[in-house]
Amino acid sequence: MIYCSRKLREERAVTMVTEKIIKLRSGWPMLVIWLLGLPPLFVYMLGFVGSAADGDLALLMLLGILGLAVLVLTFILLPFGFQAIQPNQARVYTLFGDYVGSARDSGFFWVNPFYYKQKLSLRVRNFETGSIFTPEHKENGVVKKAASRSAGKPAKVNDRDGNPIEISAVVVWRAVNTAEILFEVDDYMDFVSVQSEAALRNLASRHPYDNEDGQISLRGNTDEVADQLKEDIQDRLKNAGIEVIEARLNHLAYAAEIASAMLRRQQAQAVISARAQIVEGAVSMVEHALGGLEKSGLVELDEERRATMVSNLLVVLCSESHTQPVVNAGTIY
Repeated sequence: MIYCSRKLREERAVTMVTEKIIKLRSGWPMLVIWLLGLPPLFVYMLGFVGSAADGDLALLMLLGILGLAVLVLTFILLPFGFQAIQPNQARVYTLFGDYVGSARDSGFFWVNPFYYKQKLSLRVRNFETGSIFTPEHKENGVVKKAASRSAGKPAKVNDRDGNPIEISAVVVWRAVNTAEILFEVDDYMDFVSVQSEAALRNLASRHPYDNEDGQISLRGNTDEVADQLKEDIQDRLKNAGIEVIEARLNHLAYAAEIASAMLRRQQAQAVISARAQIVEGAVSMVEHALGGLEKSGLVELDEERRATMVSNLLVVLCSESHTQPVVNAGTIY
């Protein structure tokens, strides 16, 4: 089994397309030739054919007609080689099924008119997991519906402890290898979306929603979780010519069926934590008060009166409502 998987990886490494960056010729000289050079040459060839026909020079007339056909064909095909490339865009060229190369420079260029040209954006893109991308729809060359992406829908998955949660993330990415992104995957937009969703679900199943034992949790360690999610997505997209710039959770909540129960548990934990802090502060204040009384010598308390005073002070300090003191008009005993 290990041998077979290694063999498949080696075969894949051999069949992967390597990106080739090519330099294109400027389109301005060819534009001048097309507009100012070919029309006078066409007029000259017409005159040449006319003179050959008047002189009954059949061979010259045939050559002139062939030259006119070549000029007309050149005049028709030449404009198909003109193209303008905007900044942060690339063109991938193939000739009769063979990969020729990729161009990343911006400007006005001319290439072989028989090249099949594919446009690819190198700009930074982002999307939310759970969203659906609708490609551009054309009819007879007219755009009927522009490309759009729906709002993201959180994925419902179980965390490490088996609690159902809703989670989604925003992924920022860009194309870095034009050959891999076009020739290694079928639909790279859908590929990025599906693999990001799979990586997010896998990450959510490895960590608990919340944890207090120091381990990484989805809610308490957002930066660590974001770094892991970025690495997981990049590992899935490494052979698709895509670089993941950032991946971060943008929605995290318990599923609706357990949200109320988990909310009560969080409220109970918050109350316990607050009570513990209040008691700790009250004990410190009582200790400080008793120490001050003993140090100043204002009053001497036996063990019973001391315990009563500690109890009264703790009731006053830890009570949720205001206490009503009882003033002793006689002696303390």
